[in-house]
Amino acid sequence: MITNISLLSVFVRDIDESLTFYTDVLGFEAKDDLQLGPDFRWCTVVHPNQPEIQVHLTTPSKPLSDDLIGAFQRAQAAGGLPGLGLQVDDCRATYEDLRAKGVEFIQTPEERPYGVEALMRDNSGNWMVLVEPRAYSPEDFAGSGIGGAE
Repeated sequence: MITNISLLSVFVRDIDESLTFYTDVLGFEAKDDLQLGPDFRWCTVVHPNQPEIQVHLTTPSKPLSDDLIGAFQRAQAAGGLPGLGLQVDDCRATYEDLRAKGVEFIQTPEERPYGVEALMRDNSGNWMVLVEPRAYSPEDFAGSGIGGAE
C-alpha cells in the first residue's frame, strides 16, 4: 500500500548550479549527492519543514532516449517545464525577498479564490508557483474565470 510521496524529480540544466539555487536562494537543505556510475549523479534536497519529501535534481540524460533528452532540453530552453508548487506564509514578502535575490518572476503576487499566488522560474527555467493558501469553496470560483468557472 502506498503511504506517502517521498520523492519528486525536477529536470535542471546544471546540477551544481541548481543545488546552489535550491539551497542558497530557496532555503532547502542538501541531502544526498552521490555519483552513481560515470553518467548518473543522485542529488537531492529537502525543505527543513518537510524533510520526508526529497527533491531530486537531475539533468535529462540516459537512460532516457536521445529524442526524449532533446525534447526536455528544448522545453528547458523555452522555459516550458513545470517545477514545484511551494506553500508560503506571506506571498508578497516572499516575492520581494526572492526578487531581491535575483529570482525571475513571471507573475507578481495576485489574489486568487484559493489564496495569493505568484509564478517564478528556478535557475533552469522551470515554472514554480508560490501560494499563500486560504480556505475556499467551489462557489468562490464563480465568476473568476479560473478553471472554466462562469
